[in-house]
Amino acid sequence: MAGHGSHLREPPGGNPIPRRAGSPYADRVTLIATDALTKTYGGRVTALADLTVEVQPGIVGLVGANGAGKSTLIKILLGLLAPTSGQARVLGLNPTTDADAVRARVGYMPENDCLPPDLSAAEFVTHLGRISGLPRAAARERASEALRHVGLYEERYRQIGGYSTGMKQRVKLAQALVHDPDLLLLDEPTNGLDPAGRDAMLALVHRIGAEFGISVLVCSHLLGEVERICDSLIAIDGGRLLRSAQLSDMTTASDVLAIEVSEGTEALAARLAAADLPVSREGQLLLVPAETGSDVYDRILTAVVELDLPLHRLDQRRHRVAELFATTEDSRVNV
Repeated sequence: MAGHGSHLREPPGGNPIPRRAGSPYADRVTLIATDALTKTYGGRVTALADLTVEVQPGIVGLVGANGAGKSTLIKILLGLLAPTSGQARVLGLNPTTDADAVRARVGYMPENDCLPPDLSAAEFVTHLGRISGLPRAAARERASEALRHVGLYEERYRQIGGYSTGMKQRVKLAQALVHDPDLLLLDEPTNGLDPAGRDAMLALVHRIGAEFGISVLVCSHLLGEVERICDSLIAIDGGRLLRSAQLSDMTTASDVLAIEVSEGTEALAARLAAADLPVSREGQLLLVPAETGSDVYDRILTAVVELDLPLHRLDQRRHRVAELFATTEDSRVNV
């Protein structure tokens, strides 16, 4: 059966409509909750170790190196694996005992290429809609709409075997959306894509969460990618929780001003140094410590004006999330 969400829901006599703007996540129930969740293979290999975390609605990044336990966690959440000990809840349901009910409300995009090359995208996504319990006509309509949302509407009747890697990733996303889920589990959605394809996929995932109101758990080993689109982040390492928090809580402003000019960076750095302002470089940025109540901001602006440089940025530098995960070993803040 289809989930209780509605980004593809048909109003009487109208087109599919997204969830209400401004309050995108209609259901505020906890998405995922684990309590001392542990999974071992053969009694020797530990994939998850005493994992306790709570995930609220939104776009959530699950990050960790390859082998950190991300895929094992997803399989447990889908009811495909039973935990060795501890428990998990998905949308208030126990995936071990209520796997069918969980999968009716959750869409899953696997990491690996598992698409039938001899079917068209329309046929494949319709088939997955039928498997989810949709009537034949509704499955066809939902499949077309899902493929439209991921940008494959014009190509929907081509065989998947002739698709590029980026198009195949979009088919996998469309089949995860077809039954109108409340939660999407995306396992390495940018896998195999070039930089432009990665940007397009991340923008699409963000749109699904921000405009359609579907909560998303994005699994990736690339922290720098997912932090661009996520409301919160969870990091695991060796099956253990490293940190879990709202993104806004992690990126607090520092007492450092970041300056970026379109040209003349070296000249500006020399002028600031001559004005007794300690300057350091970070890529195209110039970083200058700023004490509260000081005139550093005005002195920087004066230097920029005197050199007649095009100022692109002058603001307080925010901590990079990657730095915070690297320096925080055992935070247990809930998402």
